[in-house]
Amino acid sequence: MNKSESDNIKIETFRFIKTKIKDLYIIEPNIHSDDRGYFFESYNKKDFFNAGLTMNFVQDNESKSKKGVLRGLHFQTQNTQGKLVRVIQGKVYDVAVDLRKGSPTYGQYEGVILSEENKRQFYVPEGFAHGFLVLSDTATFVYKCTDFYNQNAEGGLFWNDPTLNIDWPINDINEIILSDKDKLNSTFKEFNSPFKYKGD
Repeated sequence: MNKSESDNIKIETFRFIKTKIKDLYIIEPNIHSDDRGYFFESYNKKDFFNAGLTMNFVQDNESKSKKGVLRGLHFQTQNTQGKLVRVIQGKVYDVAVDLRKGSPTYGQYEGVILSEENKRQFYVPEGFAHGFLVLSDTATFVYKCTDFYNQNAEGGLFWNDPTLNIDWPINDINEIILSDKDKLNSTFKEFNSPFKYKGD
């Protein structure tokens, strides 16, 4: 992450891990386990606000996909969505790309493994493209959104765009499976970002 332990924010129920890209967080919940099973809070508005994450969620989504499915890289140019994403079954490689003009990390990405075992979450704010690749036989992916889905404002970048140069873990993937829509995504060079970096 190129960040020291002291850069992270620890709250009783969560550990908020800062990435190399401002406003993009990996979040680890505090898991309470015993011989019966486990319990954890996946979201707590007060704790997130105390960590500086003051977003308001309005929609929850869930998808199930088989191995090799790659969904992304998606964004909305209106009703821009921040997303808190996690995997409740299986394993994925999750990616966020900074599309905020003026950002010192514009065009850079962060990738993280999300799985039912590690129970990590990834907060992807507005102004990012987001996508994931399923690494397990199947994966169930759930996410909270800060705005509503707007079909007329959908956009996407091609998953293996040479400028972005994302290092997808595809060695054990026989076939990358894309939706018809994602096969038509634009390249990063073709993309004129409407998103602006707000700075510090």
